[in-house]
Amino acid sequence: MRHEIVMPQMGESITTGTITKWHKAPGDKIALDEILLEISTDKVESEIPSPIEGRIEELLYKEGDTVDIQKLIAIIEDDLSVPFKGAGGASKAAASNKPAAVAPSNSSPAPVAVAAPVETPVETHDDRFYTPLVKAMAKEAGVSLSELAQLSGSGAGGRVNKADFESYIATRGAAAKSTAATKATSAPAPFVPAYSSSDRVAIVPMDNMRKTIARNMQASKLTSPHVNSIDEVDMTSLVKFRESFKKQFEKEEGFALTYTHFILYALVQALKEFPVVNSSIDGDNVVYKKDINLGCAVAVPGNGLVVPVIKGADNLNIRGIARALNVLVNKAKTKKLTMDDLSGGTYTFTNNGSFGILAATPVILQPQVGIFCVGTIQKRPVVTKDDAIAIRQMMYATHTYDHRIIDGEIGSRFLRHVINTLETIDPAALF
Repeated sequence: MRHEIVMPQMGESITTGTITKWHKAPGDKIALDEILLEISTDKVESEIPSPIEGRIEELLYKEGDTVDIQKLIAIIEDDLSVPFKGAGGASKAAASNKPAAVAPSNSSPAPVAVAAPVETPVETHDDRFYTPLVKAMAKEAGVSLSELAQLSGSGAGGRVNKADFESYIATRGAAAKSTAATKATSAPAPFVPAYSSSDRVAIVPMDNMRKTIARNMQASKLTSPHVNSIDEVDMTSLVKFRESFKKQFEKEEGFALTYTHFILYALVQALKEFPVVNSSIDGDNVVYKKDINLGCAVAVPGNGLVVPVIKGADNLNIRGIARALNVLVNKAKTKKLTMDDLSGGTYTFTNNGSFGILAATPVILQPQVGIFCVGTIQKRPVVTKDDAIAIRQMMYATHTYDHRIIDGEIGSRFLRHVINTLETIDPAALF
């Protein structure tokens, strides 16, 4: 029986994947759960196991190809008594004048999905493919299929993805109003520098992960009007506590106690107080989420940035948060993160202080509406409440939020709540 293998869904809003390596060739036998191929997206590089035991009959794409989710990528024959059929359709047995068993012609099983589909491409009357997400967005914006067909897509095969549509909508109104003026005088094309390889210039193509990150970051800026509230945190008491407790903690838990654990704990308390910061926007609706799933950006040398998610962080104490983060960081460094580890985040934290940076203004990870960033902790002279000058351990914190739903008041009060928690908690009582 022939089984059709399709490109799996590799995460929320991910509509394509790049085949980086085939582990099997046509004619090879493959066992259940044996690695069939490796796939790369902007979020993760994954090894995809075979869902069945059998023989590779056909691979429809080559390494380096970017393929839409749910597109057929391989065919596996699970009846090993049926000889492998080559490109010409004749079996090896036929080529050697040996009789070949033929699979029943009425046997047409459903495609075997190696991951649960989230967005399935659907075909329109113009023979182009659009995901249900893009079609729903088009309907919401009043864009007809004929108008949609005029868009140029950046996805595989020129397919229009979410970022393409959002970019079009952002300029659609202005373009309509200026049609007459455009006809009279065409605006000059933007300057595009032309580079060529030489001994002083090296041109290196972006890999698939970097290209997708670039598109997502641009789409986030086009989608969310970013606002940043920045303040400083007096971390002196936490620094002193950590120095006195870190050896005991590492002996008990087997890994180091970091300031990130305290910050994530403080973020959970603030998200409970300000649930709108834990929400997302769906058209003209605000989606409030009852679970707090904290994404924590992790830099993986040579692999860019990944954001594994601590699920149900609101149900964990600080030890639970620390343990969950340690598991995810170890999985990230060993390339063992699953798509479940990388999906479902409702708010994100990133620590630029680990690179010695004082402050940064990060980009929101869609469809979330906020991200929190801290810089390095530095000793600085500070004027205290009693007008004395003291050396304190100070850290800058940035709350970046989507101004469509979060105003400056809520965004700043959220930041102040995190700061107050970090400066006033009794850390010893948390362990």
